[in-house]
Amino acid sequence: MIVQPYLFFDGRCEEAIAFYRRALGAELIMLMRYKEGPEPPNRPPVPPGAEEKVMHAAFRIGETTVMASDGRCQGQPAFQGFSLSLTTASDAEAELLFTALADGGQVQMPLAKTFFSSRFGMVADRFGVSWMILVAP
Repeated sequence: MIVQPYLFFDGRCEEAIAFYRRALGAELIMLMRYKEGPEPPNRPPVPPGAEEKVMHAAFRIGETTVMASDGRCQGQPAFQGFSLSLTTASDAEAELLFTALADGGQVQMPLAKTFFSSRFGMVADRFGVSWMILVAP
């Protein structure tokens, strides 16, 4: 069994993938636009004017595949009740990724030494996705 995050960016998916490619070195695996989906009646509902938006995408961050979509394209992504956790091998890598994710976002807990990690911090990126960054013990 595999559990994978599926993020709905509500119209900003392509922008988010580009950001994660720059900030985290994410690798795009696949991207399908609404216009490329099956023909009716098998086509999922396409929001008006959203033919170029992302129906489904997959990208890899480290060893994890994250799936994403523009969803209903209403421009109001809501990421609440969870965080994605990034475990790094060094303090330097944690600092680099934390700084990259904080660009245009909001630091929720500054990166600092804790009782369980040499570096731990929390940040919501520019799309509102919450991240926890820590260094492996």
